Amino acid sequence: MESQTVKSNIVLILDYGSQYTHLITRRIRSLSIFSLCISGTSSLKSITDLNPSVIILSGGPHSVHSPDAPSFPDGFVEYVEKNGVFVLGICYGLQLIVQKLGGEVAIGEKQEYGRMVIEVVKDCGGLFGGKNIGDKQVVWMSHGDEAVKLPHGFEVAARSEQGAVAAVENPNKRFYGLQYHPEVTHSPEGMETLRHFLLNICGVEAGWKMKDVMEEEIKVIRSMVGPQDHVICALSGGVDSTVAATLVHKAIGDRLHCVFVDNGLLRYKEQERVMETFERDLHLPVTCVDASVQFLSELKGVTDPEKKRKIIGKEFIVIFDAFANGLQKKFGRKPTYLVQGTLYPDVIESCPPPGSGRTHSHTIKSHHNVGGLPKDMKLKLIEPLKLLFKDEVRELGKILDVPVSFLKRHPFPGPGLAVRIPGDVTQGNALDILRQVDEIFIQAIKDAGIYDEIWQAFAVFLPVKTTGVQGDQRTHSNAVALRAVTSQDGMTADWYYFEHKFLDDVSRKICNSVRGVNRVCLDITSKPPSTIEWE
Repeated sequence: MESQTVKSNIVLILDYGSQYTHLITRRIRSLSIFSLCISGTSSLKSITDLNPSVIILSGGPHSVHSPDAPSFPDGFVEYVEKNGVFVLGICYGLQLIVQKLGGEVAIGEKQEYGRMVIEVVKDCGGLFGGKNIGDKQVVWMSHGDEAVKLPHGFEVAARSEQGAVAAVENPNKRFYGLQYHPEVTHSPEGMETLRHFLLNICGVEAGWKMKDVMEEEIKVIRSMVGPQDHVICALSGGVDSTVAATLVHKAIGDRLHCVFVDNGLLRYKEQERVMETFERDLHLPVTCVDASVQFLSELKGVTDPEKKRKIIGKEFIVIFDAFANGLQKKFGRKPTYLVQGTLYPDVIESCPPPGSGRTHSHTIKSHHNVGGLPKDMKLKLIEPLKLLFKDEVRELGKILDVPVSFLKRHPFPGPGLAVRIPGDVTQGNALDILRQVDEIFIQAIKDAGIYDEIWQAFAVFLPVKTTGVQGDQRTHSNAVALRAVTSQDGMTADWYYFEHKFLDDVSRKICNSVRGVNRVCLDITSKPPSTIEWE
């Protein structure tokens, strides 16, 4: 989606490091308004090129008093005032507005974290339009500093029950601020406040539709790929690459050539099942390449998670280059583009945090389709989903007539089971054990009718052996872990609450059916502090 296609209606979020920042993006998109998130320390040109109608300054872990505190660029205030851009600061963003425009922020006498009650103190039809003075609501606070002196022209719109500034506004300058997080569910009226701000105060039009996204992406793909060019698509068997392939196929037809690579790190019978789906339901032109020996030989002895990802990414490109050479012999023209199902969270989580002082890594993870690609890769990338979240991709897939049963598949990481076996994936029979355990776990979830309630479920092979008793004999066998999470977009997640009987049945079946396993653990960690995958 080129910025020019949505420039009159775009809501731009400047990210200052809050764990909730990308939830703001999702919440706004749920209002049928296109929103985009970039680093809070982006250049002024990066902001002006997008020509937003509204800019939201996110929260963050920093104090505006810190010497390395991230801030918007020089000329930002002049730009938004000259161009009539509305600005909303959330938490740290509010404090940034207050400090930069001549007010004062100080360490709060009483820090406010968690649920708090705020009270409207200004009846002006602004941020709390429709509310009266004295009206109260519960919000989610997370701050130690507070605004103690407002810039000229600003007024307090709401205060917390402890008397701290909870909301400010200056309608003439089009600057607004909320000291709490309206984007989280713990602020029950927060979405209504965002909706009122964007639609009624800023006049943003709620007209962003997934069908428009599809049509625009088809135009972009056709303008990028020449009429004689051929394109390769790396199909993983997951929702993202499948929707990406279907979209590109709609744009350029038979000049798309899909390749499914069995890298030896797939789930139980994944190759057979996926290829059958591609041929029977999706009618996509797919070539299967079995490169399991090649991948596993390169991974032998490698234990570092990032190194594993890089090796896998590099080997994928070797396969794609060889596939491209084969197509060149067939068509007399070598493909120049590679399609990948990169999503917005993939891009976000492969970027450095604002205020870190880093220009690249300190990543949560580097995906093989984001951070694992070699710099000398010959193929140019087409990533038609890179501005979409997972649920938006599923919505797009429905429009493209991808079978609903396929769209509901749980996410599967690009590096496959390599990120579910900490350490050397080639040691012993870890891969075979993990496949069997995972198959039992997932099938039990399906049999229980709870598959669609879960965002992602999988098993992990633990690099430890434990003592057990099986068949009246002492054993020293492997331990495995089960993980299942609920989420909306993968940016945050909570562990799924299984019934005890379900866990009891699954544990017994795994230990009784999979030779080499005598202990089953359950991962009950949310994201954050952990990630969804183990590596």
